[in-house]
Amino acid sequence: MSLEVGAVVAERTVHLSREDLVRYAGASGDFNPIHYNDAVAARVGLPGVLAHGMLTMGLSVETVVEWLGDSGRILEYGVRFTRPVVVDAENGADVTVVAKVGAVDDEAIRLDLTVSHDDTTVLGKAQVRVRAAS
Repeated sequence: MSLEVGAVVAERTVHLSREDLVRYAGASGDFNPIHYNDAVAARVGLPGVLAHGMLTMGLSVETVVEWLGDSGRILEYGVRFTRPVVVDAENGADVTVVAKVGAVDDEAIRLDLTVSHDDTTVLGKAQVRVRAAS
């Protein structure tokens, strides 16, 4: 596979609604009320109801999986949570993911992800290392 550093290999925007947060809470078992209750979020000093960090992380790597065609090629994935994704009760929230080639060698490709909401980066140092295609 011949890829140039800096090339965009995948991108998408995912719309999250409050209903998505409830579904994720059920699937993950994370029923922290900051993910569905405005009053609780405000009481603890948050700007609103937040998407689960692991939901944001998961939808970000799924963007790469669609490009790879095989999640088994993922060798490593890591992020730093830098800003929350506030999900408005009426309008939801859009999360945009752009995956660029960061480095290439004979064995692996490093993809650098830019993950943003409202023009603000929400995941820092988001990188996926994938096995190079044979």
